[in-house]
Amino acid sequence: MTDDIEAIIETGSVAAIEIAASALAERGARTGNCANCTHTLVGPYCAICGQPTKTRRRSIRGLVHDFFLDLINFDSRILRTGRALLLEPGELPKAFREGRTVPYVPSIRLYLFVSLIFFVALSLTGIAVVQLQVKATPVKVIRDARGDTFIANPAYDPDDKDPDTAKVIKPLIPIDKAKASRPGGVFTYSTEAHFFSRIGSYRSTLTDEQRRRLLEAADIKIDGPGKAKADGIKRAIDATMEKLAADPAALNGPLTVWIPRALFLLLPLYALVLALFHIRRLRDFFLVDHLVFSLGIHTFTFVLLMVAAALAQVFPGEWIALALFVVLSVYIFLAMKRFYEQGWFLTAVKFVFISGIYTIFCLLPALAAVFVLSVLGDPFG
Repeated sequence: MTDDIEAIIETGSVAAIEIAASALAERGARTGNCANCTHTLVGPYCAICGQPTKTRRRSIRGLVHDFFLDLINFDSRILRTGRALLLEPGELPKAFREGRTVPYVPSIRLYLFVSLIFFVALSLTGIAVVQLQVKATPVKVIRDARGDTFIANPAYDPDDKDPDTAKVIKPLIPIDKAKASRPGGVFTYSTEAHFFSRIGSYRSTLTDEQRRRLLEAADIKIDGPGKAKADGIKRAIDATMEKLAADPAALNGPLTVWIPRALFLLLPLYALVLALFHIRRLRDFFLVDHLVFSLGIHTFTFVLLMVAAALAQVFPGEWIALALFVVLSVYIFLAMKRFYEQGWFLTAVKFVFISGIYTIFCLLPALAAVFVLSVLGDPFG
């Protein structure tokens, strides 16, 4: 039925153009056929395919003029899109929903372009998404009244007789006397994360003995039906730990491979969460509208991450992380207000619940999966 209606409309359009061309010819106007689709021409552009009438035998001057004209039009489109993305939260998805698509770059193209620029910029500037510096911290070894050996909590004072202190601060894992008396002392391991830092700015501080004990501590014996598979996972973990012990940026390469894949999969998940909270407005907002909104939010996130990566070279990472969280939250809230056109209170309630559900059930599991896959390697490779 729909195809029949479209065919009737197209036939009617062609007939209308033929009538208009005949009327112009009767008045002495020159008409012809389009070189592209062969339909009758009325005006400087073909009414069927849109091709200009004058397309052949252009002068060099005309070619140069057209080149700069197209370049200016393209640049103005980019500028309008960038201005809307940065300064008018929610404008791009709203324009798509209202059919105002010509002034702006398509959302999917903009997302792919910005995400590509983000990772290329990190690569060219030698900045790692994250560097994990493994540190060994010496701890005090104490004995209780029975002579058992314990690793003491750094905050634990065995001479403190306050019963409340003993309830809150307790010794850690007990160890035997042989391990407690090993050369070099006893120490615990911790990992410190550094985001958007230059590769090589953080180096391993572990001694050879500390590295050996790190791998020894991770040496877990597994028996049973899944032993072969478990051994393969263990080898991958051991290899990664050995690399991290020597180079804090060892995971940067795998992370830059998996993060774009994970974020691309998160796009429709965020759109589904948005659709769920606006299920009563199915006639006004289709799933594609929510998806375009999701594209806009994730595109702005990449822009914000680029700014954060630049600022992280000057300011402390904690400040940058806090500023990024605040700016992104305000942006998403304002974008939802503009796009869904609801009251401030209802928008705030939906923003809190949508952000919480998306973060807990989508974003955090995806980041955990990215880290695991970066450690274990590509299961499809």
